[in-house]
Order: sequence, then C-alpha cells, then structure tokens
Amino acid sequence: MKTEIDKNIRPARPEDFKHVAPLIIQAMEDLACSFANTEDPQEAIPLFEHFFQKKANQYSFEHTLVYEEMGKIMGSITFYDGALLPQYRKPFLEYIAEKYEVTDLVIEDETAPKEVYIDTLSVSPKYQGKGIGKKLLASAINQAKKGNLEKIGLLVDYKNPKAKKLYSALGFESVGEKQLGNSVYEHLQLQL
Repeated sequence: MKTEIDKNIRPARPEDFKHVAPLIIQAMEDLACSFANTEDPQEAIPLFEHFFQKKANQYSFEHTLVYEEMGKIMGSITFYDGALLPQYRKPFLEYIAEKYEVTDLVIEDETAPKEVYIDTLSVSPKYQGKGIGKKLLASAINQAKKGNLEKIGLLVDYKNPKAKKLYSALGFESVGEKQLGNSVYEHLQLQL
C-alpha cells in the first residue's frame, strides 16, 4: 500500500458535520438506525451530526479525516485508540438511552487496548471506485504508526464480502467476531 500523504486528505472540522454524518451512517448501515431507534437512516442524521461536532466521543470530528476535492467532501474515516473506547462510548450510549429510549442493544466492545480502531470508513456513492477509501485508510495507518500501538482494526459486515476482500488484500486478518446491535461482524486487524 502506498503511504504518501495525500493533499486532498485533511483533519475534519466541526463545521463538516452536514457532509460527514451521512457518511458515518452509510458506513454503519442498520446499526445507525438501531442507535436512533428508527428504520429510516435519514432520521439518524441529527444524532450523528450532534456527536460529530462534539469532542471526546467515538464519532467526533477530532478523530476523523476527510477526503476533499474541489470543495466537496467525498469520504471520511474515523479512528481512535481502542483503549479509549469506553470513555468515548459512554456519552453516546447515555444520550441515545435518554433521547431515543435505546437501552437494550447488545454492544460488545468492538476494539481492544493496543489497537487503533477504525470506527467508520465511507466514500460517497458517486465517488466510489476512485481509490478514495484506500487513500483514507493509508492516511489512518500512517497516523497509527506514529503512536505506540501494535495494530489497527475494524469490523466488517459479513454481508459485505467486497469490503473484506479489500481489507484482506491490504494485509488485514480475521481475529474473531463482535456483536453490535442485531448483527455480528468480523473483526479484522493489521499489525503495524
């Protein structure tokens, strides 16, 4: 994988929320709807707009890189130190319990200490197939290598073999399964 810095990738800013929240939902699919207690992904947008603009949570702008070209955000990747998941997740779970009455979802810890966790990686449908996802992933891996963590990981939906094929081609290997909401995902990792 090429690891040069891409001039179109930059740290996200709070004002990017209108562009990034739909990308987060696209990456999460049914799980985003479960968090917002709805079957309509559009109704989950305010939840992710809210958390993207705030600091110290798992969907924050401060953990996100965006791919921007000609003034358009075409993709995003959100990642963080897996050891911090409990503290990043706590305000989110409290909020959805209070605001959306979501209290009974099974949410396993999707990451672990010593792992940089890629929470979401998404490219807008009209810009897919142009290598943007690979560039975002390469940038996240470059940042992860600067830290003292041993691996980078993510979950992939069993219903998305195309994504697993991409990650496997980049050296990611299966290390188990995790349940989030009503779905079970494969946990993939790459040694740094």
